[in-house]
Amino acid sequence: MTDLAHIRNFSIVAHIDHGKSTLADRLIQETGTVADRDMKAQMLDSMDIERERGITIKAQTVRIDYKAQNGEMYVLNLIDTPGHVDFGYEVSRSMRAVEGSLLVVDSTQGVEAQTLANVYQALDADHEIVPILNKIDLPASDCDAVAHQIEDVIGIDASDAIRVSAKTGVGIKETLEAIVHRLPAPKGDATKPLKAMLVDSWYDSYLGVVVLVRIIDGIMRKNDRIMFMQNGTVHQIDRLGVFKPGMMPVEELGPGEIGFLTAQIKQVRDTRVGDTITTEKKGVTQALPGFKPAVPVVFCGLFPVDSSEFEDLRDAIEKLALNDASFSFEMETSAALGFGFRCGFLGLLHLEVIRDRIEREYNIDLITTAPSVVYHLYMKDGTQIDLHNPADMPDLTYVDHIEEPRIKATILVPDDYLGDILKLCQDRRGVQLDLTYAGSRAMVVYDLPLNEVVFDFYDRLKSVTKGYASFDYQLAGYQEDNLVKMSVLVNDEPVDALSMMVHRDRAEMRGRAMVEKLKDLIPRHMFKIPIQAAIGGKVIARETLSALRKDVTAKCYGGDASRKRKLLDKQKAGKKKMRQFGKVDIPQEAFISALKMDG
Repeated sequence: MTDLAHIRNFSIVAHIDHGKSTLADRLIQETGTVADRDMKAQMLDSMDIERERGITIKAQTVRIDYKAQNGEMYVLNLIDTPGHVDFGYEVSRSMRAVEGSLLVVDSTQGVEAQTLANVYQALDADHEIVPILNKIDLPASDCDAVAHQIEDVIGIDASDAIRVSAKTGVGIKETLEAIVHRLPAPKGDATKPLKAMLVDSWYDSYLGVVVLVRIIDGIMRKNDRIMFMQNGTVHQIDRLGVFKPGMMPVEELGPGEIGFLTAQIKQVRDTRVGDTITTEKKGVTQALPGFKPAVPVVFCGLFPVDSSEFEDLRDAIEKLALNDASFSFEMETSAALGFGFRCGFLGLLHLEVIRDRIEREYNIDLITTAPSVVYHLYMKDGTQIDLHNPADMPDLTYVDHIEEPRIKATILVPDDYLGDILKLCQDRRGVQLDLTYAGSRAMVVYDLPLNEVVFDFYDRLKSVTKGYASFDYQLAGYQEDNLVKMSVLVNDEPVDALSMMVHRDRAEMRGRAMVEKLKDLIPRHMFKIPIQAAIGGKVIARETLSALRKDVTAKCYGGDASRKRKLLDKQKAGKKKMRQFGKVDIPQEAFISALKMDG
């Protein structure tokens, strides 16, 4: 057990690509935690998809032993957190397990939208913050200007910010000294009953559920019988250890330490993040204030392209849900796509990552329906319903009003592109709340409907600003608006997978774009096919796909015109009958392309 005064627990927070994972690599390398021959870039990003996209998805932890310049040994527990807004819940819970943060800012880019979001989370958790200016080896680096920007925008003193190049290793020793001398030691009492916080849990196919814990008071020992306070389950610890970054067993963990335990737990659902762990006998009675559970924001349907793979998809989704507490799912069926799942995600990036993992790790080809958000329907009899899927919309005569989720979006953008951003937000029914300047960059705050952001807002934002804008958002509650369900009919049959919620003012434009697109995507049949977009019983847009024609009069040469007329009438009657009984096949590609609707 380590003396409390010699423990430092900290996390690294920053915007995407400002160098968190690289800084973590250098700290691990400088202290000799991992032998040089085993070092690789982004040591803590263990998933293939993290390494490929160059982003951190799961918060990872590592224990570093460091001998300071005053000759004393310290134990540093580092948690490397994601920078993406979709994985913000990973950041918030990592913050509660530590006492300080290293705020990494790219000295060539300055403060970005998610730098702000993550710093505010650290300040909410009462962290001591050490600012670090990274990438000083680049010619475009301007440390003084960025230090002023940190003081202006965030309001923390950056006069003694550490100047670092995580790539070349400059400033790493100074960073380690700052961690030891500027961050506070944890508090705790080894004589009290055991009280530990459950920071994270994931499923390992050999060990069962692995639980990451931060000990607050008391001592946790191997073979202890422990209780999870939220659901009252009791388990016996069979393995206790710390991450260096590989698993290293220890006999006990004391106050202030971060480590892991396994206890033959079968399901991750039994281990809720933010739960309090104590001993079965003589444990604590007061639980720690837990985390808010992650609330899914975006919903979409996942269907296998080959319907025989449905059972494989079910297994894949269940295994992923074991590791990812914020991912929720339920079964659904669709007339066009067969059996599948309605899944909830924290955002579009989260959706993409889950979809990529299913396709890559389990070899299943997927169709994703249009992402939608949760609407609140207030009925005329006073009840309230949550609507996840536009296809389930009840008859509008029973609905009093509909509320949609709104977000507060913060966009940081160079001055030259400000007009394009304001126009983009205005087009998406945004309401401007604030506009301030930090140097040559504008910070715009908008109130936007989440429904408009879910489709392709992020892609449009990046394209109108040539990639220079950064974007972050928080949910800002629900607001009533004039929303309607737009359904698409092909040959007078409604197609569930293509129905969507739209604002009444935009419905006609959206409907016209959708039917024009479908006209190009659906192959021609022997009979003509009307494609319509409708709101309730009113058709707002229509295109007709003409029929393939066979020339039935080819064998008539000369002779009486009535013979040709008779053959043409016969053909006409046949086509009419065919249209009545004919079935239109919409290919899978048509669904995917139709849903990728642009503006």
